[in-house]
Amino acid sequence: MLKRIDLKQNDISAISSALSAASIANVDVEQTVRAIINDVKVRGDDALCHYAEKFDGFIPENFLVSDAEIDEAYKSCEADLIDAMEKAAERVREFHRTQLHNSSSFDEGNLEVQTVYRPVDRAGCYVPGGRASYPSTVLMTVIPAVIAGVSDVVICTPPGDDGKISPAVLVAARIAGASSVYAIGGAQAVSAMAYGTASISAVDVIVGPGNIYVATAQRMVSQDVGIAAAFAGPSEIAVIADETANPKFAAIDLMVQAEHGPDGQAWLMSPDEKIIEAILQELNILVNKSKRRQEIMSTFDEGGFAVLVKDLSQAFDVANTVAPEHLQLMIENPEDYLSFIQNAGAVFMGNMAPASVGDYYAGPSHVLPTDRSARFASALTIHDFVKDIHVISMGANALKEAANTIIKIADEEGLEAHAESIRLRIKELNDLA
Repeated sequence: MLKRIDLKQNDISAISSALSAASIANVDVEQTVRAIINDVKVRGDDALCHYAEKFDGFIPENFLVSDAEIDEAYKSCEADLIDAMEKAAERVREFHRTQLHNSSSFDEGNLEVQTVYRPVDRAGCYVPGGRASYPSTVLMTVIPAVIAGVSDVVICTPPGDDGKISPAVLVAARIAGASSVYAIGGAQAVSAMAYGTASISAVDVIVGPGNIYVATAQRMVSQDVGIAAAFAGPSEIAVIADETANPKFAAIDLMVQAEHGPDGQAWLMSPDEKIIEAILQELNILVNKSKRRQEIMSTFDEGGFAVLVKDLSQAFDVANTVAPEHLQLMIENPEDYLSFIQNAGAVFMGNMAPASVGDYYAGPSHVLPTDRSARFASALTIHDFVKDIHVISMGANALKEAANTIIKIADEEGLEAHAESIRLRIKELNDLA
């Protein structure tokens, strides 16, 4: 079910080879996405209608979801589900409030430098849909934007086969504080948010996970609109297990991210061959019982690996090479190994902290870096919706102290006006003295 890699017999370069073979990079995808983006830029809503019919099988009467439809969604949702989303939303709000800061400054003499933080005006949140419903992604993308102070937070999400958006998604949109919801998905939705159409105004920042087409579209519009540094594409999980791991728990946790479907990755690493075999046996049983067996197997067939390592240190070497979206440490005393971790989106400690806790309840956003972007990027936070603006104030004494330094560097660079802007001020100050 998972392709076997034996690092007791092979060099760790085998991991890089496996990653290359399982890479989601695809020239055909980029060509398709580029054509969609260009078409939406030129034809706007007409292009959206074309791609909505082509990819979703349905052209909505209006892309904008009405308040009446959201009111109706509340009636369609079970009270227990609404209550669960309200509780999860408050956890997410609590976490992201801890990241708030209004300004910072330092004052040296009468040179004062401040940094003030300003939210973008308008943010777009992509929420996957169509064959599945992801109200949790609404909470995990909209709430950080609202907490950051964004005044207009819009959602784009594809409708289901019945041409409607899941009631749970619409209820979550209201709970989270979204300004509006649009029934459109795919690369065409990303393009609409980036460049605007008659129905959908352009945004300043686009966030949210999606399939390879959505993630590629976000990369391709990143020169024209803010995109989180992380590549939020198909889901990934890496489990490091030792003899203390519960095989059944490890197996189901490998399935947790794999059930999202194609193009994802699932890695199991252990120095104990017996544990690997026990986990694979449990995996076989659980997958065959799963209603999402097809989606899980599509991930395992293309991006599933069971790696026998020499020791736990090498397991972390593998994990840092893979740079997984989710890293689960099902080992004794996992806190002792945090210093070993260099690249991961989120880390889950021990047998009782599955990635599902992060997906729905812990508080940090579950929009995490994928496709090895955890090497340089982080989870979605309020900082993806905020700009830093530096404010510099200077008095006469501070300018006199700094003058020679500034003039010397400006002269070295041949920028006469830069140096002269200081000389003129110093001359006037001296004349007034």
